Formats: sequence, C-alpha cells, structure tokens
Amino acid sequence: MKKSLVALALFGAFAATAQAQSSVQIYGTIDAGLGKATGSTTAVTKRDNNKLGFKGTEDLGNGLKAIFQLEIRYESDTGTLESNSRPLFQGQSRVGLQGNFGTVRLGRGLTAFQESSTAFEPWSGMPTPAGFQTDITVAAYSSDPLSAAGNSRNRFSNAVFYNSPVISGFQFNATVAAKEANNNPAFPGPAATPPANNYPVAANAVPASNPYSVSATYNYGQFAGMAAYERNGLQAKLWSVAASFNPVTELKLMASYQHQDDGNFKIINTDTKAWLVGANYDVGPGKVRAGYGQKTPDGVTKTKQASLGYDYNLSKRTYLYADISNRKDAVSKTYIGLGLHHNF
Repeated sequence: MKKSLVALALFGAFAATAQAQSSVQIYGTIDAGLGKATGSTTAVTKRDNNKLGFKGTEDLGNGLKAIFQLEIRYESDTGTLESNSRPLFQGQSRVGLQGNFGTVRLGRGLTAFQESSTAFEPWSGMPTPAGFQTDITVAAYSSDPLSAAGNSRNRFSNAVFYNSPVISGFQFNATVAAKEANNNPAFPGPAATPPANNYPVAANAVPASNPYSVSATYNYGQFAGMAAYERNGLQAKLWSVAASFNPVTELKLMASYQHQDDGNFKIINTDTKAWLVGANYDVGPGKVRAGYGQKTPDGVTKTKQASLGYDYNLSKRTYLYADISNRKDAVSKTYIGLGLHHNF
C-alpha cells in the first residue's frame, strides 16, 4: 500500500512537472487578392501582412514565465521574404519574462505607440492602401528612420519592451532602443528616406540619444482610450491620442489625432498634423469598415482619404474582403481590392 502511494505521488509530481514544461505554438496568416489603383494595372496584392510565427511559454514557477516570439514575413504571390531586403524575422524576434510585474522582452518588435494605435484604426493596422495606419494614423512618421534601406519602419531593433499589468483598465507600455548604428543609407540621397529638404545624415549613423516610445491605454466597458509619445533616432517627436466607443455591441466608433515635430532634421515643413475618424460594424456574417482622415502638411499639399471595406466570414479563420478608397493630395487616386484572408 505504501509503495502504491509513493508511486502515485511520484507519478503526480512527474505529471505536474510535465505540464510546466514549455509549449510552442505555430501560427500565421496568408492573404492574397487582386488590386487596382488609378494609373496602374490590376495586380496580385494583399490586404494584410503574410506571416509565419512561433511563440512559446515556459512556466518557471511562482507566477513567473519565460516567453518568446519569432515572426517571419513573406509574400504569398511569390513565396519570397517580404520585400526581399528585410530581416528573416521582420515581424518580431523577442524573448522575455512575464510575471506579476508585467512583461519584459528584449529584441525587435513594434514600438509601444505603433502597437497601441492599431486598436483605433478601422483596418486594425493592416497595410492595405484602403487602410490608414501606414500613412494617416502615423502621419508619415517613421519609428526607425536609421534602419537599413527597405526595412519596416514601425519597429525598434536592439530594444527593451515593457508592458505593465492591467490595473482597473489601465496599462502602461514602454519601448527603449539602444543607441546603435543600424546600417541606414546616407540622406539626402538618390533613394533617401526621409527625402531631400532635410539636414544631411551620414550612412550608418548613431542616434544622438536613445529612441523611445511610451503609451498608456485604458479599456473599460464600452470605452477605450490611448495617449502616446515617441522620439525616434533622428529626434523626430510624435504625440498621439485616440479613443473608441461601442454604443452597441455590433458598432465600434473610433477617432485619433497625431502631431509630428520634425524640426531636428527637416529644413521645411517641420510639423505634420493628422486625424482620423472611423467605424466597424458587425452585421450578419460580415463586418463593414469605414474611415476618413486627413494629414497636413507632410510636404505642401494636404492629404485626404476616404475608405470603405467589407469582410464576409466563411469561418472563424477565413474571410473574403472587398475594399475601395479614394485619396486626394496633388492628384486623386482610387484603389479597389478584392481578396481572401486565412488565419492558421
């Protein structure tokens, strides 16, 4: 009897240990469609980023967990890495610890501002031309202007990321990048980003001070809000506030405002202001997306954009979509897109 109890206890201890071991999840999205913009031919395109990801956790005991996440970006129409020139783990590559203190991660990922702001954009931050995140919402702002040519510019590399616990609906988020060179091209130059009319910046320049990003978010019932501030490697500064409200379960209304100060590296047009209003409406098996936004000056001509989209859910993981948008700056351009999105 005693031997049986001992064996049972050992088996239970082993089972508990096995359950505490690390678990790894493979996930991703594949998105492909057809798109046509004014002045161009119909082409295979995408509404969302295509990604393949790996994330996992390990229970270390006493409420502490080790976590990691790696995310590859690829093009569904060719099977190549996104833009061919970007890092293998373009989406993110982070490892960290999670506990009662919140979450601390190191590596590469979206900044606190960029990650928080997608909840207040009608296309949830997807990079489709019909969406607003890649231009209006961020007011043509780059979180990482000193990265290599072709790299995604809404992330920090060589950075520390912190997310506090959620307390009474409030959460604080912060990202601080190392003051390191990251293979930027010299600009102004033939393929300069940012373009001409800037103070010159040498190739592989070191930021004058550590780039950082902070945001505070609040979620309670039908209301959500965000306030954020970010300073990049060229000392450009961006302030942003946003809010959303659900008057009924099916309807989400949202608005945001951004102000960008480029006085430390631009010679002219040093301030850019942008605002956006939008809505998501769930109806039957689908979702209607709508938005209107403006930014000025970002050059000289004010940019105006109006967009409308529709998702039709075939399942919990797969949907068809259709988007149409009109964008006016110096000229008027219309974009129409149709496609299929699948999560796995």
